[in-house]
Amino acid sequence: MTPGASASVAAEGSASIAAVTARPRTVYVCSACGDSAPKWQGQCPACGAWNTLAAHAPARAPARRGGGPPPAAVAATLDAAALAEAPRLATGSGEFDRVLGGGLVAGSVTLIGGDPGIGKSTLLLQAAAALAPSAPVLYATGEESLQQVGLRARRLGLAAGPLAVLAETGVEAVLAAAGAAGARLLVVDSIQTMASTEVEASPGSVSQLRESAARFVEFAKRTGTAVVLIGHVTKEGVIAGPRVLEHLVDTVLYFESDAGSRFRVVRAVKNRFGAAQEIGVFAMEEGGLREVRNPSAIFLSRHPAPVAGSVVTVAREGTRPLLIEVQALVDESPLQMPRRVALGLDASRLALLLAVLHRHAGIALAGHDVFVNVVGGVRLGETAADLPALLATVSSLEDRPLATELVAFGELGLAGEIRPVPYGEERLREAAKHGFRRALVPRANAPRKAIDGLEVVAVARLDEALAAAR
Repeated sequence: MTPGASASVAAEGSASIAAVTARPRTVYVCSACGDSAPKWQGQCPACGAWNTLAAHAPARAPARRGGGPPPAAVAATLDAAALAEAPRLATGSGEFDRVLGGGLVAGSVTLIGGDPGIGKSTLLLQAAAALAPSAPVLYATGEESLQQVGLRARRLGLAAGPLAVLAETGVEAVLAAAGAAGARLLVVDSIQTMASTEVEASPGSVSQLRESAARFVEFAKRTGTAVVLIGHVTKEGVIAGPRVLEHLVDTVLYFESDAGSRFRVVRAVKNRFGAAQEIGVFAMEEGGLREVRNPSAIFLSRHPAPVAGSVVTVAREGTRPLLIEVQALVDESPLQMPRRVALGLDASRLALLLAVLHRHAGIALAGHDVFVNVVGGVRLGETAADLPALLATVSSLEDRPLATELVAFGELGLAGEIRPVPYGEERLREAAKHGFRRALVPRANAPRKAIDGLEVVAVARLDEALAAAR
C-alpha cells in the first residue's frame, strides 16, 4: 500500500470514529419526574413510576466560533436587582390579572393547563385580542388553522384588530416570526404540538417538550417577551410531559370546573411574580369567558328556608376571602362498610374528622353513609373547613337546620380543640359585608374590636361549638 493510500485510509477511519463519537447518545427520560437512565427499564429508578421511561436524544450543542474562552458573565448586586421593577402587561381581564399577580410580566413564561374544551384557548385569545391594540402580540397555534381561529374570534365577538395569528408547529419558525414582529406577548397553543429541528423525535414526546419549552424560555428571557404556553393534561389532571416542564416556567395555572358547570376557576399553582393558590373566577357564556367580580355570590345558595346539613364558611383562596357553602348528607347505610365521600375536601381528612367527632363529642356514625360536598366545584385545601364540615354533618344527622345567618370556620385538632386559622378578622369582615349576623370561630380568632352587625361566638372545644350551633 502506498503512503498516499495509507493516509487516505487513516483519514477515513478518523472521520468514521469522529462521526460515531459525535452521534448523540440516547438516554431514557422519565415522564413523571424528569430523571434519566442509560437504558430502558420498566420502573423509574428515581421516582418508582412504572412504564414512564422514553427514549430521548439530547439536542446537538451548537459549535462556538472563534475557539476562545466564553465571555465572562457580569454579576449584579441584589440591591440593584431589587430596584428594577418588573413591567406588567394588563390582559384586559381583572380576574386573569389577579391570578397572574397583577398582569403578565415582561420576559416571563406562563404555562396554563386544563381539560379539553374548558376554555384555555378562549381565555388567551380574548386576552391577546385585548392587548393587541396597545402592544405587538403573536398568537401561534399548532392545533387549528387560521380560518378556525378567525371563526372562533368572530363567535366571541372580538374586533378584527392588529392581532397577528400564525399556524405553525416549528419552534424555530414561531420564534423567528415573534422576533420579526417585535412581539411583547407570544401565545403558543399548544406546547405539545411544537417540535424543534434540533431533536429527532415526534411532537409531544418527552425530549421535544423539554427542548421546545427550553427554547421558549430562552427567547423570553433574552428578548423580554411574555410567553404563554397552553398545555394538555393527562387523565389524572396534571400537565402532560415531564415535571421539569413546570420547573422551567415562571407561572403554572390550572383550569378547574365541575362537570356541567358554566363557572371556571383558574388557580395559580406556582407563581414567581405573585401569590400562589390565587384564583380567578369566570363564567362561560356564548361570547366567551366573562369574569365574575363577586365570586362569593355564585358559591352561596341562599335557601328560602333553613335546611339541615348546610353551613357557610369563609375560605381564603390566594389573597381574598370567599364565602362558600359546605353541605353534608348523613344516611343509614345498608353496607357493612359505610361510605365516606368528600367532594372538594380531602377524603382522608373527612375520616379523621369523623373519628374526632366520635371520640370527643360522643356522636358515632359507624352505621351511616356520610357525604360532604363543597358547593360550586371549589376544592378547599385549607383546614378552616374542618369545623363547618362537622357542623353540617351533625345538622344532617339530627335533621336540625342551622341558622341561615350563621358562618363558621376553624381547624379541628385530634384532642378535640378548635385551633385558629390565618386572617381570622379579615374573614369575619367579609362575612359581615354579605349580611351574616353570627359567626362561630376559634377562641384565638376572636376580634379585638367588635364588628358592626356581627355577633362573634368564640369556642375552644368541639363540644362547645356543637352546643353553640344548636
